[in-house]
Amino acid sequence: MRNLTFAMNVSVDGYIAAPGDDLGWSLPSDELFQWWSERVRATGLALYGRKLWETMSSHWPTADQQPGATPAHIEYARRWRAMPKVVFSSTTSTVDWNTRLVTGDAVTEITRLKADDDGSMDIAGATLAAAAMRSGLIDEYVMVTHPVLVGGGTPFFTALDHWVKLNLVETRTFPDGVILTRYETRR
Repeated sequence: MRNLTFAMNVSVDGYIAAPGDDLGWSLPSDELFQWWSERVRATGLALYGRKLWETMSSHWPTADQQPGATPAHIEYARRWRAMPKVVFSSTTSTVDWNTRLVTGDAVTEITRLKADDDGSMDIAGATLAAAAMRSGLIDEYVMVTHPVLVGGGTPFFTALDHWVKLNLVETRTFPDGVILTRYETRR
């Protein structure tokens, strides 16, 4: 069975995007960017909600061809394009870059995908991750916490009907006061 991980940059006050979907507060250091790039390389399948898909697919498919692209950005762009992806959306009609579109029930499809044994899966996007959280499908939570308070926006966690007990399995400090914490869901 595949492991499903929800990993995102998050503010100290618990948001993955500030009001207006502003992500400008989460600019990574070179070391953190390399960590994200290695995560993309190791991911067997990435699951995206529509909003985050639109953000990622508007930049990364051609980021390696932009003037001033660093070797790290070139490598990340290539890894991102090659990584198998599934986008869950009822409003998007086409996807590219090694991606499949799912318009039906997300929880049913995620459950089916977890039953495979084709490597790990990452889930990204607040609405999609919230549905997986409420259904008990997430095996790991990775919070890359940036030392900033944004005061509102899109929360990392959703309201739940029951507690989810976690075990801390990793912590790591990055430059600029960024701290990674990784938890496994206790089953």
